[in-house]
Formats: sequence, structure tokens, C-alpha cells
Amino acid sequence: MTQLSRWSATRPVAGVAAFGLLAAALVGTPTVAAAVGHGMVPAIGSNPHYQVAGQVGSTPEATTFSCQTTTPAGCYGPAQIRAAYGVDKVAATGAGRTIVIIDAFQSPTIHNDLSVFDQIFGLSDPTLNVIAPDGLTPFDQNDANMVGWAGEITLDVEWAHAIAPDATIDLVLAKSNNDADILSATRFAILHNLGDVISQSFGEAEQCMDRSLVDQQHMLFALAALRGITVLASSGDQGSAQPTCDGTSFFKAASTPASDPFVTAVGGTRLFADGITGAYSSDSVWNEPNFQAAGGGGFSTIYGAPLYQHRQHLSARGVPDISYNAAIIGGVLAVWSSSGQGANLVFRFGGTSAGSPQWAGLTVLANQLGNHRVGFLNPRLYNIARKGKDGRYLHDVTTGDNTFHGDITVPGFAATRGWDAASGLGTPNAANLLPRLAGLDS
Repeated sequence: MTQLSRWSATRPVAGVAAFGLLAAALVGTPTVAAAVGHGMVPAIGSNPHYQVAGQVGSTPEATTFSCQTTTPAGCYGPAQIRAAYGVDKVAATGAGRTIVIIDAFQSPTIHNDLSVFDQIFGLSDPTLNVIAPDGLTPFDQNDANMVGWAGEITLDVEWAHAIAPDATIDLVLAKSNNDADILSATRFAILHNLGDVISQSFGEAEQCMDRSLVDQQHMLFALAALRGITVLASSGDQGSAQPTCDGTSFFKAASTPASDPFVTAVGGTRLFADGITGAYSSDSVWNEPNFQAAGGGGFSTIYGAPLYQHRQHLSARGVPDISYNAAIIGGVLAVWSSSGQGANLVFRFGGTSAGSPQWAGLTVLANQLGNHRVGFLNPRLYNIARKGKDGRYLHDVTTGDNTFHGDITVPGFAATRGWDAASGLGTPNAANLLPRLAGLDS
């Protein structure tokens, strides 16, 4: 993989309208003890968050995988997810728009894997720029951490592309998953205004990130809002829990960067849809105790409730804001050859990692529809949800909870009508939601 040093001219800071959005999100930041964490963790976790679903030959062609044929469906390809969430009815492809994906390390096979993915699922190859502003770390197949991040890259790139097939993808790679290195890559993407939307499929407990880095991160996200850049982050894969800062156990905590008020936090559901046609049935909160996995959600210990959540009568910033399919049994299919298990292997992936890049794809579709950046999503999303309570824009998730069942049990939050700390405002009904976000349906 070639390191690219692509630079783009920064654009002027937006005017009064952007400052109104900024003011709508500003909150107090009570002091917490500084802590040095172990670094951001990809939200797909590790095996069995990804499982081999099949293998394609040297001349890939359209394939139906056995997990797609079960009832309910055990996995989904792009056509099925697009149909389930109404993306197939949106008259946009992401053309002329750019999705920025932040990840760590690299996957040396990502260009090949994306090409094979497109051949299997009938998609055109996009422009994929790989940008390593601090240098590209050589890939070590024997390093489990690097391999996990390579899987994350696979999922992020292929599924952002599945939702917005004609959008350019800028994959911005940090030299490691240390907090400072991730922040450096994020800073580069925002200061150089690389794209319309930034997707982050990683996180750690708020208490585990050094407070000075949290503050720097918060200011960068504020700048992104001013520039009309949408920022998304996965809310985590351990339900109401996060790993402790030393990685030895779990405790009740919200995940950063998802908990930042300028970020749209993406939680997890289990989608029930037909594995062949994609016909939508329902969503419930993602919780698979046999995998010690569930959709992340809870309340910040750093940020008070932003104005857009005041109708929820919260005293602290609550996450997630919205959700998307994240199930492992019921996950999405992706081609990943740098796993160390063989070339052109197709994996079934689970985790809230799947949701952030797909919401990034939805965002650039809305941008294309409106011919402008929709920018900071949260005030709009909460207003839309309040006005459209009939499922017209968002599927309200009302079943399940995100209690963490692991070596210890961490009580979680139950799905309810309206916003909740298990599923947020719900999952997208894109055919109606995206024109509304674009300002075409007021």
C-alpha cells in the first residue's frame, strides 16, 4: 500500500448558521481525574466478532452465502441492507462527495479486497485514497492488534462504499492506536477539510483517555461542526460497560469519542430482515451474551446534556444518538485477505463498527441530494424524531436491553419509546430520512 500525502485547501469557517449549531451543543465540562489509557480499541473487538462465511475463487462472481438463507437471516450483503433500511429508494449514490475513515495501522490487502467485494456484490470500484499523515506502520501479520485493525479497515471501507457506492473514500491511518496518534490523524483530516463526513469505529472508556487529549479532541470536533463536517463514532460493543483502563475487567462507562456532544454516536441493533430480498421486519437492541457483546450506550461523566437532548430530560450527555445493525449472527459480509487465514475470504462481521461507516454513507447521500453538507447531525436528528414518531424517518427500537453479560454483569438500559440509552432514536428509514436531512422535505 502506498502512502499518499494528499493535501486540500482548508475552507473558510462557516458563518452565523454554523455558530447557531455550535451554541446548541455547548455544554459544561466538569473536571475529572486525568487517566492514561491503553489506546483506542476497534469496535469489532476480536474473533468471534468476525467469522469466516466462505471463500471466493480467483475469478470472483456473484455469490449467495449460506448464512443469507436462514430464517431469520444470519448475514446480509449490500443489496439486502440497502433494501432493509430504504437506501435503495434514495436517488443518490454519493457522487462528488467524500467519506473520511479514521483507523490505525493498515491493511495491505484493502485495495484488492475492495475490488473483490465489488465483484461479488455488483458494485463499481470507487476512488480509495490511503493517507498516512504520520507515516505508514509496516504490517506485522503476527501482531494480533494490527490484524484486528486490518479487519476494522476492511469493514469500514467496504461498508461505507456499499451505502454510497460512488463516493470517494479517504482512509486516514494513524501510525498506532495510541490516543495521541489517533488524535493526530483526526486533526489532519479536520484541519485539511478532507471530506464531508468522518467515521470513527473505535473507542474506550472516557475515564481512560488523558483529559488534555479529551479537551483537544473536543475542540477539533467543534471545529468540524463549524466547517460543516459530520462526525460519527461507534458507541462500543460491551453494552453499558467498557473495559477498565488496565484491560483486566469491565465497568459501567460511556465510550469516547462517541460521547462527545459534537459527535453522532451510533449504537447497535439486531436487524430482522429477509437475507435474500432484504425486506424489513424489525430491529431490537443488539445483545448476544454468548459473545459477551451488546450495543454500547450510557451516560457521560464529562459532558452535561447538550441542548438537543433537553427534551429527554437528561442531566448528562447520553449515547447513542442513533443505531444500526450490529449483530454477529445477522452481521454483514466483507472480503478480508489480511486476516492471516487465507486470500479472498469472506467474513461475517458484527459490532457497532458496522454502523458508523454506513451512517457516513447515508450522510453523503443526503449531502448529494441537497447539494450541500448537512454538517452536524444531532440537532436535526432529534428534531426530526420528535416530529416523525410514526417510523416515517427512524425505526423506533422498543425491545431489548444492553446489559453486559461477561465475566461480570453490568446492568444496562432498556429500549423504550423514543430515545433511550440502548438504541438512541432508532435506525434509519433512509427513503424518507435523507431528503428530510437534506432540507428537501420540510
